[in-house]
Amino acid sequence: MQHTQPHLEQHKKSWLQVFRNIFTARMLTALVMGFAGGLPLFLTSTVLQAWMKESGVDLGTIGLFALVGLPYTLKFVWAPLMDRYIPSLLGRRRGWLLVWQLLLTASIAMLATSDPSRLLMMTAIAALLLSFFSASQDIVIDAYRRESLSDDEQGMGAALYVSGYRVGILLATGGGLIMADFMSYQSVYLIMAATMAACIVATLLAQEPEMNHGHPDTLREAVIDPFKEYFTRDYAIAILLFVFLYKVGDIMASQMTIPFYLELGFSKTEIGSIVKVFGFWATICGTLLGGMIIMRFGIFFGLMWFGILQALSTAGFAALSFIGHDPVALGVVIAFENLSGGLGTAAFVGFMASLTDKRFTATQFALLTSFMGMPRVFAAAPTGFMAESMGWPAFFIFCTLIAIPGLLLLYWLNKRLHEKT
Repeated sequence: MQHTQPHLEQHKKSWLQVFRNIFTARMLTALVMGFAGGLPLFLTSTVLQAWMKESGVDLGTIGLFALVGLPYTLKFVWAPLMDRYIPSLLGRRRGWLLVWQLLLTASIAMLATSDPSRLLMMTAIAALLLSFFSASQDIVIDAYRRESLSDDEQGMGAALYVSGYRVGILLATGGGLIMADFMSYQSVYLIMAATMAACIVATLLAQEPEMNHGHPDTLREAVIDPFKEYFTRDYAIAILLFVFLYKVGDIMASQMTIPFYLELGFSKTEIGSIVKVFGFWATICGTLLGGMIIMRFGIFFGLMWFGILQALSTAGFAALSFIGHDPVALGVVIAFENLSGGLGTAAFVGFMASLTDKRFTATQFALLTSFMGMPRVFAAAPTGFMAESMGWPAFFIFCTLIAIPGLLLLYWLNKRLHEKT
């Protein structure tokens, strides 16, 4: 069996080649598919929570609705089905995308016809279905992007995908809540269903990736071979450890930022306008800039230097704890943090894409993204206790320093993999 090795070194392009590669149909498809992936993500949380609260649903029940997000953490379980089976229309990737997007549109419309005050069980079922179909769509979009772009294009493709994803989230959360002030929640969800349906046009127009590398012939191959192929590679465990460690400090710090801002005396309006709105655009700029830099200088350059910037940006929160309530200082810290976070995300997602074998893209990508999400559960859980016992400055310095093991592991991996080539 052939083995896929990670590409930390790749052919570097001139700036002219970089700009030429950005303005292609494949990159535009990555952007639109990112939007389609981000749109439904918070329709089962942020907007739905507001609807339930205004419908008189108690806080305990609202909290339990977080469980409808479980499909996002378990998507690697059914991902092999999308590697093994090929729908009769549009091919392996676009065929499955069409299936999930039609079901997503229907589930959002189903949620629009529910009423949390009278039909709470129907609301819960619709939300769970929406979450399952959304996670399934994510599986196929990740696989499509990996298979339709070359290894050199993965960073830029990831950057455009993440940018589209965040625009979709912004429309669903900020746009959805604003619209709910002027119309019913049922109307808001019907508009979101129509927007989701419009994304199907991109699926129909997109080009199906070629299956030059083959695909699993049996369900057993689709389930077992992706894991067997990955874990027989050189440094497979070390690479998984790196995937876990790369953003762990950033994740731990971000878990406590809202309580931190409030304790420093920032109002909710200041947090919303500076952290959310201004921060959104800083992240988009960082993500797109990161994609271009990776295409120009390579994935290892991006992972290493963007990782260093991520760590330094976390130290900015420690500095802010001494400065106190200063909106200008908050804006500077947020700009640096979100810009560097966007840079790091572009490199990281592009790197994970290059790890996948194209025969099992859906399964291996789902596994890697699930593993990447583990720090959000395990590392973020104790952060409140840590901040209380250590104090804000020491806590954020700790989050800065904990990035070092991941960067050292990256340097070691690059050296070992370079020696083998």
